[in-house]
Amino acid sequence: MAEQQPPSTRTTLKRGANRAVYGTSEIRSILQAGVIAHVGVTTDDGPIVLPMAYGLSGDHILIHGGVANAMLRGGRAVDVCITVTIVDGLVVARSPLHNSMNYRSVVIRGLATPVAGDVEHPEALKIINDHIAPIWDSARAPSDLDYRQTLVLSVPLAEASAKVRGGDPIDDDADLDGPHWAGVVPFVSQWGSVIPAADLAAGIEVPPAVASLAGSTAHVEL
Repeated sequence: MAEQQPPSTRTTLKRGANRAVYGTSEIRSILQAGVIAHVGVTTDDGPIVLPMAYGLSGDHILIHGGVANAMLRGGRAVDVCITVTIVDGLVVARSPLHNSMNYRSVVIRGLATPVAGDVEHPEALKIINDHIAPIWDSARAPSDLDYRQTLVLSVPLAEASAKVRGGDPIDDDADLDGPHWAGVVPFVSQWGSVIPAADLAAGIEVPPAVASLAGSTAHVEL
């Protein structure tokens, strides 16, 4: 398979370049497995990074929040940086400064632009919602006020790169025959059993899409 090239100089991995992943399908796979994106932007009050739910639409990543959100307002039509990270394990080395983690991460840089339109805006919100819990078609439909209060931004995946680490610790050769343990502690996040709201009326069943999450892993392995 031909080696993938970085999409731009500012998304080219320099440190740990041997762990770089530039393939579109691999990047999308990590994004599909992730849950939270950290979105950074410069505002009038200085830089800020916030965790957000997200979704994928074609070759774009979608984020959303309230129209009063200062970060989102600052992110309109300006460069933003979005990161998604999945931790797969703690890597315990023979020496503490060699400890690491096994992970999959994606960095996206690009121009964030609002998603508008009577069709495009609701569809974008559905994509974001269903990436986390696909209840859009079974829950109360959003009202006009809900839509007016919610801003969606779209960022192209044109400038995206990933970094992936897996495997054992990397220790100094001199430590290999020593008495100290080394290995990996896998990390698996999992959804627990559903807990009905305290004010839920009797007789309302758990939506199948929510029930199916119980006991399932929060992300999948590549």
